[in-house]
Amino acid sequence: MSGFGRRTPSPGPAAGPVAADDAAAAAAAALARVETESARVRLRQLCLADVDPSAIAELPADRLAVEMSRIVGELADRERIRLSGAEQRTLAEELAHDMVGFGPLAPLLDDDTITDIMVNGHARIFVEQRGKITLSPVTFRDNAHVATIAQRIATGVGRRVDESSPLVDARLPDGSRVNIVFPPLALDGPCLSIRKFARRRIGFPQLVENGSMCAPLARCLEIAARCRLNVLISGGTGSGKTTLLNAMSRLIDHGERVVTVEDAAELQLQQPHVVRLETRPANLEGKGEITQRDLVRNALRMRPDRIIIGECRGGEALDMLQAMNTGHDGSMSTIHANTTRDALTRVENMVLMGAVNLPVRAIRTQIVSALDLIVQVERMRDGRRRITQLSEVVGLEGEVVIMNDLFGFEYEGEEADGTIRGSYRTSRGRPAFAPRLAYFGLETAWGEALAAA
Repeated sequence: MSGFGRRTPSPGPAAGPVAADDAAAAAAAALARVETESARVRLRQLCLADVDPSAIAELPADRLAVEMSRIVGELADRERIRLSGAEQRTLAEELAHDMVGFGPLAPLLDDDTITDIMVNGHARIFVEQRGKITLSPVTFRDNAHVATIAQRIATGVGRRVDESSPLVDARLPDGSRVNIVFPPLALDGPCLSIRKFARRRIGFPQLVENGSMCAPLARCLEIAARCRLNVLISGGTGSGKTTLLNAMSRLIDHGERVVTVEDAAELQLQQPHVVRLETRPANLEGKGEITQRDLVRNALRMRPDRIIIGECRGGEALDMLQAMNTGHDGSMSTIHANTTRDALTRVENMVLMGAVNLPVRAIRTQIVSALDLIVQVERMRDGRRRITQLSEVVGLEGEVVIMNDLFGFEYEGEEADGTIRGSYRTSRGRPAFAPRLAYFGLETAWGEALAAA
């Protein structure tokens, strides 16, 4: 059979020389990178040996950057170290951050799109950006480098971290919250978890725009804050509890005296009459610890109009309920729980931690008398934080706490880009706190908000 209709491929240009050229270029590039890194390491060592740390630490940030650039340039010229101008500037910035700043974390802290930084040893730094967690290309030199930065952070707030005291909660000068875990508890080297402080004040309009809630729900929460309802915000880690608490606190009247109690101060209250209290860990001898419970009890003696507890996690829950039941209406707190019903169970368990002799019914009676609303927030799989439930605490029937869901998020599907689509179902009934709404002249506004949902 003839080869009619079949085309014999013509031989193309030889691939061998091209492949060899590419391999040679790749090898040359790899060698250049090795030489550059070797030069950087050598120049870094020379700079550290040449600089007086005590003198450098006294310089302001702008002078320090200029001085380090000068030192790097002079040493590179004197020792004939081949680094470009851009590489020298980068090295000078790194040295400045290492000496008085936060080392490789500095650019991540300056990036407003990053909300969380998680350091798992020196070579693995993860960041949360727009709700998604990714591995950052930024690394530390070694675990000793991580330890140095971690100790600097702890020292900045009067705390210490080392093998004898391996767990520390601290904060950065801008208010970002930091948790540090040292070996031997952290097996792969020191670990840091940084919840960044939001520079931009986030209110209800921004939360509605971001899809965290609908406008009627935002209006109901505004009314709840204005008419001094006691509110508990529930959710998982990183779900946006503190952000929502900050947004609600913006509605507090400027004439009220507010006392805040936190483990690590991160609330951003805008009122002029705010007293901020922060816990203190024990010293080396195991003495001097001041717990949240101590601070809540003391706050009751400070003539507060409202008490805001950053996060309720132990026996201070009993003191919080008693505060809410003794004239401190409009108090707020956050708690870790999966649903609004679970939040009540968690509060009950924490009260038992602080007062083991109280009968369960007495605890539930206190909870029902104290709490008006529970808000459930959740970080959903599309990375967006949403309010999924708004429940009122109605009363006690027998041994059961009766609750009513005022708003509930219902999942309907997802968009092509993965964004979750849903809507809110609402309860149009008269809430148990209607007399308080009427007292503040907001009952009509509440009804209009529900009607618009």
